[in-house]
Amino acid sequence: MSVPGEGKPVTSNDIQRVTVLGAGSMGHGIAEVAAIAGYDVVLRDVEEELVRDGYEQIEWSVGKLAEKGRVDDDPDEILGRIDTEVDLETAVADADLVIEAAPEKMDLKKEIFADLDAYAPDGAILGTNTSTLSITEISEATDRPAQVVGIHFFNPVVKMDLVEVIHGDHTSEETIETAYAFAESLDKTPIHVRKDVRGFVVNSVFGPFGNEAAWMVSNDEASIREIDATMVHERGYPMGPFELGDMGGLDIGYHALTEAGDPVPPILQEKIDAGDLGQKTGRGYYDYEDGDGADYTLDDVSEDVDWLRIEARMINEAARLIQNDVATAEEIDTGMKLGTAFPEGPCRRADKLGLDRIVEKLDTLHEETGEDRYEPADYLVDLVEAGETGEDAGAGFYGYGGGGGERTYHAIDVSREGDGGEVLAIELDRPERLNSMNEDMADEIEHALDSVDVDEIRCVTVEGTGDRAFCAGADIGGFASMDAWRMARDTAVTETLAEFPKPTIAKIQGYALGGGLELALACDLQIATEGSELGFPETGLGIIPGTGGTQRAMRLIGETRAKELVFRGEHIDAERAEEWALINRAVPEDEFEDVCQTFVDDVCDAAPLAQEFAKRIMDEGAEVGLEAGLLLERQGAGLLLETDDAREGTQAFAEDREPEFEGK
Repeated sequence: MSVPGEGKPVTSNDIQRVTVLGAGSMGHGIAEVAAIAGYDVVLRDVEEELVRDGYEQIEWSVGKLAEKGRVDDDPDEILGRIDTEVDLETAVADADLVIEAAPEKMDLKKEIFADLDAYAPDGAILGTNTSTLSITEISEATDRPAQVVGIHFFNPVVKMDLVEVIHGDHTSEETIETAYAFAESLDKTPIHVRKDVRGFVVNSVFGPFGNEAAWMVSNDEASIREIDATMVHERGYPMGPFELGDMGGLDIGYHALTEAGDPVPPILQEKIDAGDLGQKTGRGYYDYEDGDGADYTLDDVSEDVDWLRIEARMINEAARLIQNDVATAEEIDTGMKLGTAFPEGPCRRADKLGLDRIVEKLDTLHEETGEDRYEPADYLVDLVEAGETGEDAGAGFYGYGGGGGERTYHAIDVSREGDGGEVLAIELDRPERLNSMNEDMADEIEHALDSVDVDEIRCVTVEGTGDRAFCAGADIGGFASMDAWRMARDTAVTETLAEFPKPTIAKIQGYALGGGLELALACDLQIATEGSELGFPETGLGIIPGTGGTQRAMRLIGETRAKELVFRGEHIDAERAEEWALINRAVPEDEFEDVCQTFVDDVCDAAPLAQEFAKRIMDEGAEVGLEAGLLLERQGAGLLLETDDAREGTQAFAEDREPEFEGK
């Protein structure tokens, strides 16, 4: 714990006590996740009633998380780490880290930070959760600006994984490292925002999503419903820009524009003047009192909607951030996926569309309107002039193996594990979408399996990032259109996995649904935590499992149970899945990694040629009659008797030692 007068900033290892200023939705959420992570927390607000309300929200939320098995500690133990306070000086007296979550008013924040400078221990880190205001200006209200940092959480804090860690002009690297490590300790995903720019990363890139759409409606180029429907049903976004604006409150976007001195689209000004601020007032772009709210449908999709204009603006903002060393393409895409639930980041999407196409669109708009917001970023122009126009060219925002370079994966992580790197570990890495399958993921899994040197591999493991989902199914939005999604359902990813010559193991934690369950069943072995849920919900969507689910389920668990699984569309737990022989093991959470490692070790210890023969014979034998299968088995057994592995195995048995197989 820091001591007043020492003047030495705390490091991440020193943080034990966290004070959160503000008990509203953001403040009590930050206090909750800090307490869950094991920190002692003080929740402070200016009135006892506000503090009490915030604490009660935490109490309710922790109880719900405990019911769902989402917290490791007893709820009373978590709540016991939280103290409440009204007096500011008392609240921060022993703090190692203070996080301010007061209303977005610069004068108020400066006043708070001036008081913190007087009351907080000299070494304490002073963080602000502001989403719009200058970290630098806030820090200059103190005599320790090097210890002031932006720590921007997203609402709801308990559910949203993203944290923007923002440099002010005076913030020290030690402070940044401490804030970044603190965010990681909360099981959040932080991204660096290296310069104190308006909107930081997520709001900078996200702004044009709503603003350009509003200008299009203001200019009678398309209707509200047409734009929302096109962006959702054709381009795969989770909500249309107008529905999203209504949900967050139109006054928020309006204030952001006016504070920056940017022009306000007439349709937005009209709503503000009428007091129609969205869902909270009953009316906004849609009518939530007398109408049906955001009732756009697939039928509202229109060719009149210039979706490329909206996406080009977001991509251009991303390019400006990279150009100005604010963030990297990876950080921007991570921020947008985690902070807005976009199906993919703007840099990745740009590489698919072609950067030359984006620049051409922006140039055309700039020439037609003279508006500066359409002027292409220098970074974007430089990439195009260098021929790095995206995925088809082998390079763009990212590299794609052009010119013999290594491929960059975006939806999976691939590593080599084991003493000799004999285990190919594939991790499905789209936690913001419950690791759901999109075009990138399907293509990248195939590439990882096709490009590896099979002779160096003894085993493949497939798992999902985090413990919420192995893979929650196909991401319809991630395929950008329904037609593309249907075609992607017929991709060969499950066949590539099923036909891989070495044993494959699915490590299932959480949801394995639809295409996710099909992916797991394409593996040779499946191990799941007891809390996992498996199922085929497709018939409830008007479709059926399309990448082997019906056929593999029939062969594994028989016609009766397979039809029940598909027809009813229900989720079954891992224990029932093991009972039905749909998976190999259902194990407690705390035993999961050990059991998986035992399976991997056993597979890697066996003779590789024998395993390869056995897998081929069992897979092919399942497709033919018993007599033909037995013939395959006899032929395989005879061939294996002549191998070095067979001789080593029998000799090692005779000498009572462990065999050393070489796959010969």
